[in-house]
Amino acid sequence: MINVVILNGGRGAASTIPALLERQGLNITSVVNAYDDGKSTGEIRKFFGMLGPSDIRKVQELMLPRDDVDYHKNLKLFQYRFPLDIERSEVLPQLQAFADKTREDVVDISIESAKVREILQIFVGEFLSGLDIIERVNNEYFDFSDCSIMNCIYAGAFLACNRNIEQATISIDRLFKLRGTVLPTSIEDKKLVAQRENGQILYSEAEIVELRSNVRVERIYLLDKNLNKANFELLDDSEKRYYLQRHNCYVGISSGVKLALKQADVIIYSAGTQHSSLYPTYMSAGLAQTIADNHSAYKVFVTNIGADYETPDYNVSDYIYGAHRYLNLPDQRSYSMKELFDAMLINKSRIKAGETYVEFDDGVKNIPVSLIIDYFESHAQPGKHDGNKVIETILNLYSANLSL
Repeated sequence: MINVVILNGGRGAASTIPALLERQGLNITSVVNAYDDGKSTGEIRKFFGMLGPSDIRKVQELMLPRDDVDYHKNLKLFQYRFPLDIERSEVLPQLQAFADKTREDVVDISIESAKVREILQIFVGEFLSGLDIIERVNNEYFDFSDCSIMNCIYAGAFLACNRNIEQATISIDRLFKLRGTVLPTSIEDKKLVAQRENGQILYSEAEIVELRSNVRVERIYLLDKNLNKANFELLDDSEKRYYLQRHNCYVGISSGVKLALKQADVIIYSAGTQHSSLYPTYMSAGLAQTIADNHSAYKVFVTNIGADYETPDYNVSDYIYGAHRYLNLPDQRSYSMKELFDAMLINKSRIKAGETYVEFDDGVKNIPVSLIIDYFESHAQPGKHDGNKVIETILNLYSANLSL
């Protein structure tokens, strides 16, 4: 059995996770940060004081066992969102009836497995009990509009697991008998913010994702609490930078992530959105050290195919140098590229018309790892990775390294 750990976000997992799952003999662990605060995930975080389950949920959805007789119902549950115009008077009675065991379906999705249904009823009951108290304390109602039902279930699991997001995630992994393991990078609830090179502050993960610009992000930060935007905008750029640097928190990796990395045979740095998904993971205290200390693991960095709104005009070298920078931020010592990466996959195909492809640059010449340059773009989905080609290449590199 080959232990594979992949550091990914929600969107970046779409091609690589299914490709990993297709192969026999792999024990797969996906490591995902949970700083998402957009839409209903932001509402969950605000009311329950927890990390956001959105990207965790997306990866778990990919890992649902397709041979399970309840696969399609489970998939529907993971994908279900309440309508935009839903009233709480419609939502609360049906959730309460499910929690009270007077109905066997939740949001009209029948849960056939008695064991799964019983655990979900406990989680929904915890969600409702916690929500009732929180709403009365805050004198504010939760907005169910476009809310993911799994986010509500996750909030209940979080409360049932003594407010530990890693234990809540593991409980969902096991409940649905997922084909792999999904773990949050850290269990510490922090707020993600960023500052662009022009001084502009992005006050949340949602703003990093949604406020598109051709100005590069200079640095991301993790804070204990949300910034007061009106007050913070009274500061000049240097004062903002000073405040962010002094209040930045380096969270530690969770115990599950540390163990998985120690036991890993292959470590994959997935492609994906950098500042909202991947860099926040990389800047976790203990991550670089644990990766560097695993001398037997084969470590592969997958470069993005196309530039996006988070990485305007990034070239090939910008991606790995950016990852190296954030990996080294929290720890006492600086780890070399050779300690953290063995190979770097670089796409050379140009299939999609109008796509802004990530281009080679002179900085590539100074990267001291194996550069694997090949056609990694999907013909079925131009502009995205061919997951099977990526994983096949990585596993072949791992096998070749074993024979050395």
